[in-house]
Amino acid sequence: MPQIANPVSPTASLPPLNRLSSYSSNDVMGALANLRGLYFPSQQLIEKLRFKKGSKPHLVHNNSVPDSGYASAEDDDNDGAAEDDVLGLLRSDEFERAFAIKWLIGFTARSDTWSSLVHESEAVACARAIDEAAVLLALFTNLGLEQDITRRFSFQHRDCEPVQVELNDAPLVDEDHTSVGLQSWASSILLAERICADSSRFGLEATLHKEGLRVLELGAGTGLLSITVAQILARAQSRTPPFIVATDFHPDVLANLQRNVDANDDAGDVLVRELDWSKPNLDRAPFNQAFDVILAADVVYEPPHASWIANCVSALLARPAGVLWMIIVLRTGGRHEGLSSTVAEAFSHGTGGTKLAILEEETLRRIDGHGRADEMGYKLFKIGWVQR
Repeated sequence: MPQIANPVSPTASLPPLNRLSSYSSNDVMGALANLRGLYFPSQQLIEKLRFKKGSKPHLVHNNSVPDSGYASAEDDDNDGAAEDDVLGLLRSDEFERAFAIKWLIGFTARSDTWSSLVHESEAVACARAIDEAAVLLALFTNLGLEQDITRRFSFQHRDCEPVQVELNDAPLVDEDHTSVGLQSWASSILLAERICADSSRFGLEATLHKEGLRVLELGAGTGLLSITVAQILARAQSRTPPFIVATDFHPDVLANLQRNVDANDDAGDVLVRELDWSKPNLDRAPFNQAFDVILAADVVYEPPHASWIANCVSALLARPAGVLWMIIVLRTGGRHEGLSSTVAEAFSHGTGGTKLAILEEETLRRIDGHGRADEMGYKLFKIGWVQR
């Protein structure tokens, strides 16, 4: 996303939320670019910012904020000030920062209404603006906390005490979309709840398997599903212990994943391993043996992902009874729209006498208080082997 070389204050640049419908996607993206340039500039932009000699503005706010929300400024006759000093003053203004965060929260809450009112030709641009607002809000949150967030989950179990999981949600790596696994997403929370409510439905009862149950999680992220399953199976006290592997790709995600596994030591052993779907090395342990159950939550966010995952699963899922449970987010606009169709396409091919196919699919409602504003719901797939 291009950044503004000379950003201005949020109160002077952000569109009034009560008149948001009169602003185009370009207007909103420009305002968001200004926010990023002000609070989260790239290193290249920082190196370019040099202020010519002139006046140094001094922001002034009284206790009563006018309805328009716009701030005033006084010019101070201090010659020779550098622009980075000016920006530093603006960034340190608590009123401006609070205004920006409040605006992002308000915009996110209104994003569905706003995107429904713009012209159809702007649907993709609107979705990008919503994505950017969500990223900026997350960056503000991480910047304000200056530390990771510990999240505690409690899931009701059908037969015994609730399953308790403690996770570390680490800050996103700025401008690196492959680091999304550093945070827990609503789809994994929803699937974990369902597994705890009826683990036998998902094949996660140790008594159902004579040998040790082998479970693999693809794109494990913070490890919520793997750790939840480990706790459920640890309570079963089966003769042969289960074997659970949590995988991801990004180095920072893997480090955080290992941290979460270590923090939940009462869940039993969970092995953390790197796995790149696009070019998987499946000749090495533990991938050289098939898995009874494979879990995947919110792993399809680019068109090639479903086919990459299908190729991995075809080599990793036990025949003939192995099952893949995959949950994906449903979005109605932007680059993520229609990705559920890529799952259906990816799991319609096979070799030999059997192929992987969708056995069941279920559309789930969005969880109140969880997920991003553009998440309309979720689709849960049960995928397994069928005769051609």
